[in-house]
Amino acid sequence: MPHSKKDTVTNLLADLRDGRHDAYDELFPLVYEELRALARRQRRKWRGNETLNTTALVHEAYLKLVAQPAANWETEAHFLAAAGRAVRHILINYARDQQAQKRGGGFRRESLSEVDMFADPGSDQPKSPETIMVLDDALTRLAERSERQGRIVECRFFGGMTIKQTAAALGISAATVERGWAMAQAWLYRELRPSLGGADA
Repeated sequence: MPHSKKDTVTNLLADLRDGRHDAYDELFPLVYEELRALARRQRRKWRGNETLNTTALVHEAYLKLVAQPAANWETEAHFLAAAGRAVRHILINYARDQQAQKRGGGFRRESLSEVDMFADPGSDQPKSPETIMVLDDALTRLAERSERQGRIVECRFFGGMTIKQTAAALGISAATVERGWAMAQAWLYRELRPSLGGADA
């Protein structure tokens, strides 16, 4: 019986865990469309360097994943969660580079409506580099407070994953993801209001 794509990806991830590094060459075509969809969602959300197109983001994310010394992904969901983290880091680096290139390096305060990015992780509302950087700082603080909530936001926002996909990637129940997502949204909203021009700033 021929293997399904899912089985093939799982087997290749097992090969990677066993140290067969060339399995990446076989894995890339199988996950390319998922990576491209992830990158397209994130690229639409971000107002920034136009040279960072969807294809460039896919390839940069994949190279970042390949460079990891010890891959321990067991399923495609685990792999896509790691890809979401890679995309986050790439966008942050580009945002920082863009800020550094601006004369005066001034921080432009954003509309509070940008805080609403957490209401819908699939929203295509574009975010400025400044907003992405503020989000990254807040997400780092959230992860220090609750690593699980930080990973949930990473999967949901940067990975564009559903509740079910996030649960599979993190090995927790969908109900736990829903609770963690709600708590993380509330915490991040409170944290981001002053930075993004809230009334209490």
